[in-house]
Amino acid sequence: MKTAPDPQRIVIFDTTLRDGEQAPGASLTMREKLDIAKALVALNVDIIEAGFPIASPDDFEAVKSIAQTVKGPVVAGLARCVDKDIQRCAEAVCAGPKPCIHVFLATSPIHREYKLHMSRQGVIKQAVASVRYARKFCQEVEFSAEDASRTEPAFLAEVVEAVIDAGACTVNIPDTVGYAVPNEFGRLIEGLFETVPNIGLARIHVHCHNDLGLAVANSLAAVQAGARGVECTINGLGERAGNCALEEVVMALRTRADVFGLKTGIRTRELYRVSRLVSRLTGLSVQRNKAIVGANAFAHEAGIHQDGILKHRSTYEIMRAEDVGIEEHELVLGKHSGRHGFQNKLQKMGLALSPAELERAYTRFIALADRKKNLYDDDLLAIARDEISESPAVGLYALEYLHVSAGTGTIPTATVRIRRGKETLEDAGTGDGPVDAALRTIDRITGITGHLLDFALQSVTIGQDALGEVTLRVQFDQTILSAKAASPDIVDASARAYLSCVNRIALRNAAVKAAAVKPARKESRA
Repeated sequence: MKTAPDPQRIVIFDTTLRDGEQAPGASLTMREKLDIAKALVALNVDIIEAGFPIASPDDFEAVKSIAQTVKGPVVAGLARCVDKDIQRCAEAVCAGPKPCIHVFLATSPIHREYKLHMSRQGVIKQAVASVRYARKFCQEVEFSAEDASRTEPAFLAEVVEAVIDAGACTVNIPDTVGYAVPNEFGRLIEGLFETVPNIGLARIHVHCHNDLGLAVANSLAAVQAGARGVECTINGLGERAGNCALEEVVMALRTRADVFGLKTGIRTRELYRVSRLVSRLTGLSVQRNKAIVGANAFAHEAGIHQDGILKHRSTYEIMRAEDVGIEEHELVLGKHSGRHGFQNKLQKMGLALSPAELERAYTRFIALADRKKNLYDDDLLAIARDEISESPAVGLYALEYLHVSAGTGTIPTATVRIRRGKETLEDAGTGDGPVDAALRTIDRITGITGHLLDFALQSVTIGQDALGEVTLRVQFDQTILSAKAASPDIVDASARAYLSCVNRIALRNAAVKAAAVKPARKESRA
């Protein structure tokens, strides 16, 4: 990527779909990744890192699909400094009009000794060769010096100079384990600008992790020192404690323009909407006191604060809620609302449903409107997400009826009826609780047994009649899957989420069986 023509503009490189999805508990289907990618386009990020194509066939297809679909941002894929990784990445990202291959190699002494078993010169040689190889596929090549903040500054400068000479348009300086502190990280970036003679030929990015809670602070220190790209994620998602939060670094630059004198191209009024979308699709809730997009970010409870706000908002608010897209929680639609209004509302929230999906979601919406007094945006988002089809597995098994009996001194019992095509399957079973009874009965009906690893429940909106959103992690032999579902009845939500995992395993088993049969047929014809 060529250096931004405006030296005061910070490039926003969003890695929610790559590093963000690596957050423990986060799991996105291809359809959900596409929805997030489209939301990032509306947010006007400069670069979308769509995934790690070599990691799995699903990752490859997702990156390729995003590259082909989104218009506007550059679409990047991650690759190790290995030829097969780079080839696979090129196949995915070069399917679109603005591809970028992002290669990385560790440079710190810890990684060189214990992970790579390579010398300094070996690292430089491999980094240079990989950048040159990636340039054969596209012009936009980024190199990341993994664990840069724990790399000897002089050696890091050698690496940066070498990869720029080899053709890297962007060089990323990551604080991979969140070890740096702001003044130290700022000095590291300043040192590169002072010692690397060709640094003006590339744009310098930073990618900071939040292990010490300093990811945003380190990123801001870096841009003050001359970096012109920040790699970040929505809601700060990512490995371990996460990454620099996009919404925080963007609003810091905007709110304190007097200090930084820098700007981004982000449409900040989209921040809250994208935050909620990512939270719902990943199943990872945003803490209430989270900066910028948390539920309490613009709430004032203390009397002295409320008094000041009523007299003049600037007494206790340095940003306006509407600047990040937060409005009063308006009731959205009612049971007398038509399909067109329902569909239009979903489109505004970034979800485009097929006619069949829309019909199912609308039916659930009407049923919910009969049960709930107040409906909010998040209710609609939860309903729509549950009805989005992401593969032929959806509909393989469908929950048709569920009844549970539980109480003090009784054995929890569940009766479950499942539809599979035109066939109806029904059984009853017991368990340690109503949810356990329902899941065990599903196991009996489908013949697929899963082991529940994690169970999380959160309220989608407010009030006693709020939807309960269940997030599950389930292990089937060596495979671990995650799923989410929402319902006013948490046992129903649990059964639907679990059945989603069962469907994916059933489809995978069918595909494996079909692949095993094909060679046998060829041999019989011979």
